[in-house]
Amino acid sequence: MENREGLDAATVRIDDPWYDALASGWGEGGGEGAPAATGPARPPREQRAAADIYLEVQRSAAFQEVRARYRGFVVPAALAFLAWYLAYVVAATTAPQLMSRPVAGAVNVAMVAGLGQFLTTFGLTWAYARHARLHRDRAALDLRWDTQELTRGAAER
Repeated sequence: MENREGLDAATVRIDDPWYDALASGWGEGGGEGAPAATGPARPPREQRAAADIYLEVQRSAAFQEVRARYRGFVVPAALAFLAWYLAYVVAATTAPQLMSRPVAGAVNVAMVAGLGQFLTTFGLTWAYARHARLHRDRAALDLRWDTQELTRGAAER
């Protein structure tokens, strides 16, 4: 990151409301040897206004639709993958004759099913990314921009 204002890294503050300071590094802002986050503190009035804005957005129909679309894909996909994984484990432990049956040469049913686990993981990742791109990303981005505009307006008050 280029430092254009001539400030050192300890005084640079990210005002993005989606930025999670705890996830950005170990011991930021309170650990020994770590620089404390500096910058202008928000007055309590602005914090309440931002909290109200986030609650309003969370209760909005657009946000609920994005969450419903997310859950509508993730819950069934996770349950299906978990059932497939458990079926593989149960078959491997209770039906060793079935799993050791050769398919082609030295490749048996267990190897094919194990490879299927990897392929299913990649397929599920592709399907999730496609679903997010087609059904949620645009609405979530619109919500984010609207929320940032509202919080920016609350900070200026």
